[in-house]
Amino acid sequence: QVQLVESGGGLVQAGGSLRLSCAVSGRTFSTYAMGWFRQAPGKERSFVAAISRSGERTYYADSVKGRFTISRDNAKNTVYLQMKSLEPEDTAVYYCNAATMYGTSWYAQTAFGPWGQGTQVTVSS
Repeated sequence: QVQLVESGGGLVQAGGSLRLSCAVSGRTFSTYAMGWFRQAPGKERSFVAAISRSGERTYYADSVKGRFTISRDNAKNTVYLQMKSLEPEDTAVYYCNAATMYGTSWYAQTAFGPWGQGTQVTVSS
């Protein structure tokens, strides 16, 4: 059974940093592109960042480009999201899952595994 366990969220002031982790178990991790997604209150879940299977290529939503960095460690079955220069608009629950690109957009590949519980990121102004 696939499990996605996100951690590392918290309360931080605007301009601060956080590093999120997502540990994956129950499935071959290295054969999937992985992504981070977030859901703010009252909004739909949206794409944040994705990374290729090898980690060589990364992709970002325009709103986080230059501030967030996605990385992965295939030996540890873990994907990371380093977040810097956080803004109140980044407040959301952050989730990871496998990710697939269609055209120029990224989508969660939920057949990989069910969503985890997510990790709350709250940025105060």
